[in-house]
Amino acid sequence: MEARLLDVLVCPLCKSPLVYDKEAQELICNADKLAYPIRDGIPIMWAEQARSLTANTGVD
Repeated sequence: MEARLLDVLVCPLCKSPLVYDKEAQELICNADKLAYPIRDGIPIMWAEQARSLTANTGVD
């Protein structure tokens, strides 16, 4: 992922900056707790394709 591309990409939902997770090949939005996948070097910025980072612990 090019650094200059990371400088301009933001979360499509809240417009927050994204953090690049090189190992997982994802762009992370900490505000919305979503991870957008990067496939073949292309960020997939659709909310429907994002993975939720919130874990349901099952504890009430």
